[in-house]
Amino acid sequence: MSVFRPENPLIVQGDHTVLAEVDGPRYVEARDRLSRFAELIKSPEHIHTYRITPLSIWNAAAAGVATAEILDTLEQFSKYEVPQNVVFEIRDLASRYGRLQLTRDAEHLVLTAADRPLAEEISRHKHVAPLLVERLSNTEFHVAAIHRGSLKQALLKAGFPVEDLAGYREGEPLEIVLREQTLSGNAFRLRSYQSDAADIFHAAGAARGGSGVIVLPCGAGKTIVGLACMAKLQTSTLILTTNVTATRQWCGEILDKTMLHEDQVGEYNGSHKDVLPVTVATYNIMTWRENKHAPFKHLELFDQRDWGLIIYDEVHLLPAPVFQVTAGLQARRRLGLTATLVREEHLEDDVFALIGPKKVDVPWKVLEKQGWIASACCTEIRLPLPESGRMPYAVADRRQKFRLASENPDKLDVVREILQQHSGEPTLVIGMYVEQLNEIAKQLDVPVITGTTSQLKRDRLFEDFKSGRLQTLVVSKVANFAVDLPDASVAIQISGTFGSRQEEAQRLGRILRPKAGQNQAHFYTIVSRDTVEQEFAHKRQLFLCEQGYAYDIVNKEE
Repeated sequence: MSVFRPENPLIVQGDHTVLAEVDGPRYVEARDRLSRFAELIKSPEHIHTYRITPLSIWNAAAAGVATAEILDTLEQFSKYEVPQNVVFEIRDLASRYGRLQLTRDAEHLVLTAADRPLAEEISRHKHVAPLLVERLSNTEFHVAAIHRGSLKQALLKAGFPVEDLAGYREGEPLEIVLREQTLSGNAFRLRSYQSDAADIFHAAGAARGGSGVIVLPCGAGKTIVGLACMAKLQTSTLILTTNVTATRQWCGEILDKTMLHEDQVGEYNGSHKDVLPVTVATYNIMTWRENKHAPFKHLELFDQRDWGLIIYDEVHLLPAPVFQVTAGLQARRRLGLTATLVREEHLEDDVFALIGPKKVDVPWKVLEKQGWIASACCTEIRLPLPESGRMPYAVADRRQKFRLASENPDKLDVVREILQQHSGEPTLVIGMYVEQLNEIAKQLDVPVITGTTSQLKRDRLFEDFKSGRLQTLVVSKVANFAVDLPDASVAIQISGTFGSRQEEAQRLGRILRPKAGQNQAHFYTIVSRDTVEQEFAHKRQLFLCEQGYAYDIVNKEE
């Protein structure tokens, strides 16, 4: 006789998808537990769809989520009996993590299989076999240190993620002490979740620590977690981040919150090439070359000091050349920081193999309830295309349709209404098309920052906004990442990069720093109704819906 529990919100299906009824009384608890080992696929109004994948199970296993806990969650919250093939697959996938271990003996790296059949299988795999130097026993293989990263990638793709316990070089020693008081005189101490994240990454110096990804909401202080990890390791550190503004913010935070001096902290970008005990570089400079056939000469920075730690800020943006170099840097500790471990090109497995598994993933709503990030009201405002734009839209190809819908000129009136409604509140108007941004900035008589804005002018405008001298700022995608604007409380998104989930989350993150008073932020997205932009807007919202955010959808006329 089949089991039916109508009060439960989950329906687990034989194809490894899980349907979650949003209106069910136990939905919130089920979602929080489900998101630890399943990926959100789509989230219309009433039924959300998750998928259990090999990578989602391996990340859970690496984070210490037991197989029994995964199965218990499904059993506790499922309306029907969990299909036995799903139970079997979860057990099988979870058991694969750790069946292969990479360790180090006195002479070389050693790959050890849990049993001889597994050793035989991997030794015959066409992508794994070339990376094995020699067989040491029935279950052990000698691996060249240079192939440590490539082997981990190959084994992951073969379905057997290796647990890397080979340890790391200590790197050049560097005394790093966190201040108890910042340079401005404010008391400074780690929040409990920041301290916990650093402890989990460090793992008391054991081989199971030292590499991995920490996922924290925008505004939750990922930079502070990076500093805490540096203080744990006491070693020379290379930090890679997205742009010059972020580089300078990192340098400022390091000097403000550690006892390091200016002559120990260097910038490495287009205008500065200082290689110091702590060096902060941009991904752009690392991947610059004179032409497409020339070498990436700045990648030599990885070898210019004996780095004991490499921090990859916004790790989900890691460019391919840095990935390739990172494959050869497996003897150095690696920390990835991000708010969204989502790569639109689906290379999350490379992050897992080369940077490390997801060690910490704190739900956004958890920190919101604790007051560490602002509450956010998300609203999608739909408006029609103007009559003059309907025929050009009708005959355009799909890409051009998206641009025409995104640049709907009637969005300006909606922006004006929102600004009037939030008069006096620090507001960002965010988009991707420079012509549109320039026109809106001109009409509103406010400054605009785009990719062509000089670094000097960017720094001045960001400072004016942070100080309150400037209430409204128009910004392009250059402000998506690692820009600290703590007082921004309203964001108006007028156009975005197609269906980019991580961009949506990062843009909301610009306004999530804790606020005085009600600690409330407002995120508006203006979308042309009945167009492809509306379809992409739905895809963009997936990650935030997984985190528990709901979008109110209203028509402009309302």
